[in-house]
Amino acid sequence: MSSLKEIKVRLASIRNTQKITSAMKMVSSAKLHHTQTIIEHLLVYENKLSAILSGTLSAENDLNSPYTAVRKVKQVAIVAFSSNTGLCGVFNANVWKELSARLHQYEADGIAVHIYPVGKKIADELHKAGYQTDDSFLTIGDKPVYEDAARLATALMDLYTTGQADRVELLYHHFKNMAEQVLTEKTFLPVTLPETDPAKESLNYILEPSAEQLLALLLPKVLHLHIYTTLLDTVTAEHAARMLAMQTANDNANDLIQELTLQYNKTRQQAITNELLDIMGGSGQ
Repeated sequence: MSSLKEIKVRLASIRNTQKITSAMKMVSSAKLHHTQTIIEHLLVYENKLSAILSGTLSAENDLNSPYTAVRKVKQVAIVAFSSNTGLCGVFNANVWKELSARLHQYEADGIAVHIYPVGKKIADELHKAGYQTDDSFLTIGDKPVYEDAARLATALMDLYTTGQADRVELLYHHFKNMAEQVLTEKTFLPVTLPETDPAKESLNYILEPSAEQLLALLLPKVLHLHIYTTLLDTVTAEHAARMLAMQTANDNANDLIQELTLQYNKTRQQAITNELLDIMGGSGQ
């Protein structure tokens, strides 16, 4: 049985740790509400812009763009989004598990892969496994801004148009709600039309000055915006995962404190009882 001093030291250590996890939970909560508000408004804009793009591409079947060209897949570029720091549950582990499985599958199929990690945690796992990565955009998730996302999108678009990649994929966590972050894989390039319902009437647009000029302007803008929303979505999911992990840590600390407090009281009571027995035994001699 542990001594009273050992139990007191453990209780003090747990309480100090709980102060840290509580502070981290509050910080993550504040950041979560900030990014959640931004992503909710931004997704509405992106969805409307994507709908206009889809309507334009659907109406003009003869339009050609280097970003819509479908080729036989011999090279793939993967952008994997993770956090820069830990203490967020299985958030980063899930990304690495899925990415590792995809890399092994592409290796078995003889497909070359270019890897762009966004976040130090996934980059560390890739480096440990011996993969070569492009770390140019490793820390853009620290403070997500549109300009950094646009640089990443431009690099991926250049990679695709120059034939260095036949498909570009995104692997990230989508923020669904406070308790659930969904690991999502999307094809960034080539751009494909969403499935349409033939029962619904298609949208008709009057295009000015021309469909070609509009597409040349609209398509890069949508692609840049898609990377930005993906980056914000990942950061929001990270804060939610860390907030949930810190709440779980606080709950576990409370349970452990109650258990140790009970053990402390029992040990103290036993020590007092032993002292009384010694006194009574001494007085009877």
